[in-house]
Amino acid sequence: MGDVLIDSKLKLRNQIFDLEKNIANVGNHFKGDSDYCPLKHSFADGIYVREIFIPAGTILTGKIHKHSHPNFLLKGIVNVVTEGAGLERIEGPRSIISEAGTKRALHAITDLVWVTVHLNLTNTEDLKEIEKDVIAENYKEYNRFIEFKKNKFVSIYNKIIKKLIL
Repeated sequence: MGDVLIDSKLKLRNQIFDLEKNIANVGNHFKGDSDYCPLKHSFADGIYVREIFIPAGTILTGKIHKHSHPNFLLKGIVNVVTEGAGLERIEGPRSIISEAGTKRALHAITDLVWVTVHLNLTNTEDLKEIEKDVIAENYKEYNRFIEFKKNKFVSIYNKIIKKLIL
């Protein structure tokens, strides 16, 4: 049963990447901030907030995030596909938590206003620096990040245990 679930998730992941490739082959595609889907960036102590307006009919894919983070669909109706949940219809206003490693595809049924909130521990306003901390370019990079985080945790854990034993 577990292998079937894993195969199903990988199939959805591959379909999202196939959609992304197909979108890239369309003449009027865009990446990031654009007049079509404008972004608004806000900063608070230790936090980066990203708001995007997505017009009805838009089909897009998201990036792979290294950390779980809150999302707020402030306005609109959207069909969302992720490998974890499959196809979901979400209506705003609604809050959700994106799990780390999630890549999604979405189809805006109506105009959307979508907000994501990310840690910004260095308080930088340099979006390229924030993306290095928040985004994995692909799942190979994401898996390296998870392994690094796990090893870092184990190292800290071992130091604590060693101090407790002494």
